[in-house]
This record gives sequence, structure tokens and C-alpha cells, in this order.
Amino acid sequence: MQIREDVSLDGVRERIGSYRAPSGDVPLVVWTPDDRPPRALVAVGHGASGHKRMSYVLSMARELVREFDCAVFAVDGPIHGERRSDGLLDDTLIMLEFAQYWQNHPDLLDVTEGEWRAALDCVQSLEDVGSEIPVGYWGLSMGGLLGIGFVAREPRIQASVLGLMGATERFRTDAAAVSAPVLFLVQWHDELFSRESSLELFDNFTVADRTLLASPGAHGGVPEQSILHSMEFLSARLLPST
Repeated sequence: MQIREDVSLDGVRERIGSYRAPSGDVPLVVWTPDDRPPRALVAVGHGASGHKRMSYVLSMARELVREFDCAVFAVDGPIHGERRSDGLLDDTLIMLEFAQYWQNHPDLLDVTEGEWRAALDCVQSLEDVGSEIPVGYWGLSMGGLLGIGFVAREPRIQASVLGLMGATERFRTDAAAVSAPVLFLVQWHDELFSRESSLELFDNFTVADRTLLASPGAHGGVPEQSILHSMEFLSARLLPST
């Protein structure tokens, strides 16, 4: 990891930099406890039009570090965050551009799966993290779309939170291949992914430890309580008993 910023605040150490993936250099941020070793590692995938340090990612990362003794890392998705050179912040324009980018790059899911795997390699190589602690994944919306294949085919993943996504042939196949416990979030009035499509995708998970958490509201209205429940889900399955 090439680190350009390394700061600690209120018990959380934050390192910002980049790592080398098969697709090139990818921006990365890592959060760790600054006074004790982490007991688990969680990868967080942000949603479309966001970035690796958007407010809910930052808030959740700090909570996982402080309250659950986890290390956390996030990367900027394709054409998001520091992977843009134009500084564009308009959510709608980025969403439209990402949809076009996906259409023009049929290998996007395979490329991002490789980026996540390289990111995990990089973070586990950090001396204060290592490869001995259990690993989880958290990703909704674009974070779920670009993360489900990684969860399905990366044996180091031992628990995951996915959701706000619908069924396609590729995602049905990926869901069936997931072997680690999964919590799947659905917004009952999601305007981007129909309720029927989301429930169809959940039906394709075959792992015994699978849970559906549905809440009323639109795509961007995931309740704070659901976010807290998702962190508790990961901690219950990743953290060793004390």
C-alpha cells in the first residue's frame, strides 16, 4: 500500500493511499484501532455516485473499529471518487455515467472482483492487520452488485452483508455460490430494483445461514437500525467468543 495520509483520531487510525490491482492503481482507505490489534477485518463497498469516505461508510467504519474491534477498508469504485480526474460531484450525472460505463465494459464484474481480491491481499499485508483474523464483506446497491462475485468466490470471506440489488443470470449464479453466512437487505419500495427481483435473488442463496431484512422505504432510505443490525450480524459471525 502506498500511503499518503496516516492520522489517528479518537482511537481510530486512518490510512489513505492506493494499491496495485491487475487493472492499475486503485484508491484505498484503511481504518484500524490505534491502540489494540483488530479481531476481524471488514471490506466495505460504497454505493453508486459515492466514494470510499462518503458519510455512511466513514461512520460505519469508525463504529466497527471502536465498538467491534474490527479493521475496515474501502476502495473507490470504477469512475468514482479519486478515480475521477474531473472532480464531478453531481450524483445524478455520476449514476448515468456509471450505467453507461457498465454497458461499455462487459468485463466490469470480473475486473472489480479482481480489484477486491488485490485490495484484501494488500490490507492483510499490513503488519498490524495480518491474515490470521476473519474477514467479512459489506456492500449495498453498487457495493452489492460489484461485491457479490467476490463474496461468492473468495474463500477468505466468512460473512457478508449484501442487498439493494436485483436478480440477473450472473447474480443468481453468484448468490448460489455464496458459502458464507449472508444478511440480505431489501427496501420494500425500492424504485431502482423491484421487490420481486430482490426477493428472487434472495431465493438463490443456498447457504444455511441466510437472513432477509426488509424495511419500508425507497432505495436510499435504509434505516439506521438496519445498518446497526448489519454490523451486529457481521460481528456475531466474525468475532471469536470471549
